[in-house]
Amino acid sequence: VQLQASGGGLVQPGGSLRLSCAASGSIFSINVMGWYRQAPGKQRELVAAIIIGGKTNYADSVKGRFTISRDNAKNTVYLQMNSLKPEDTAVYYCNLLYNTATGRALGSWGQGTLVTVSS
Repeated sequence: VQLQASGGGLVQPGGSLRLSCAASGSIFSINVMGWYRQAPGKQRELVAAIIIGGKTNYADSVKGRFTISRDNAKNTVYLQMNSLKPEDTAVYYCNLLYNTATGRALGSWGQGTLVTVSS
């Protein structure tokens, strides 16, 4: 299974970006799709996740500013990031928890996309 993330870049404080992550490969069903981020010198942290059925979960630091959504037909997850702050600067990674046709529960990470918020 491969995850292809895109949409990162340089944006000014207060600006917006939309990240996308498309999953491909031997996926029978998806349990959770999410976004994590890792800033320099810090641990990777959960930003947002969306589970089967559409329930969402957000880090307190992004609530009200970020929105996670999912296109089930395309196995794609999006992260709309508004009102960006310099502290949002990080490499953003998408994550997938899925089931194979043989019933195995597995996880996969995308390659990361850099988001830089700076004036």
